[in-house]
Amino acid sequence: MKIHRLLIGLVLFSFFTVQSQEDINQLDAQGARHGLWKKKYPDSDQLRYEGTFEHGKEVGVFKFYCEDCGKQPTAIRTFNKKDKSVFVQYFTAKGKLVSEGGMVDRDREGEWKYYHEKSDRVMSREFYKNGKLNGTQTTYYPDGAKTEELNFVNDVREGENLYYSPEGVVIKKLQYRNGQLQGPAFYYDASGVLVIEGFYKDGQKHGLWKYFKNGVLELEETYPKPLNKTE
Repeated sequence: MKIHRLLIGLVLFSFFTVQSQEDINQLDAQGARHGLWKKKYPDSDQLRYEGTFEHGKEVGVFKFYCEDCGKQPTAIRTFNKKDKSVFVQYFTAKGKLVSEGGMVDRDREGEWKYYHEKSDRVMSREFYKNGKLNGTQTTYYPDGAKTEELNFVNDVREGENLYYSPEGVVIKKLQYRNGQLQGPAFYYDASGVLVIEGFYKDGQKHGLWKYFKNGVLELEETYPKPLNKTE
């Protein structure tokens, strides 16, 4: 009786194993990938990716692996069937989350977050539109305090840029136009006291620049400086 049951169990196991293998990497009537797909690296048992297709289109969760990752994916893409967007996460080979954000038609879209190497805290946060940086890119110290705030329009710096000390004090305030320093510039010490005040034109110092010490004007310079005349 025990041998009979064992034989039945082996037959059923073989049946379900063959059936499950047959259910993977299938094509629909039009020759498009359909259902669960798993691909391995050449001459290896290591998975390269796994995920589900619906008549040639990715749906649900797809996992991607490096050649020596084992069961730890280095990227996970979650496809949204309603709006065709994709939520993407990148990981180290040890499973540490590196970055995450949205994509549409292979272009980055919306908010992307990047994480510090040795913690789960956000290292930087930026926003994309049609694959280009648009909006404020904020970078953070490991404790979560802001390091800088840079503004972008179509991948180009535009508008006010702020830089902070670890204590949260603004130490630089600069203006950009079309990717170049343009306009008033202010530099402060760690206590927030003004130390340099000036103006940029086309990325170069221009006009009157003032230098302070302990809040008192110490030096003034005008740019561009006149060339020394030689006889």
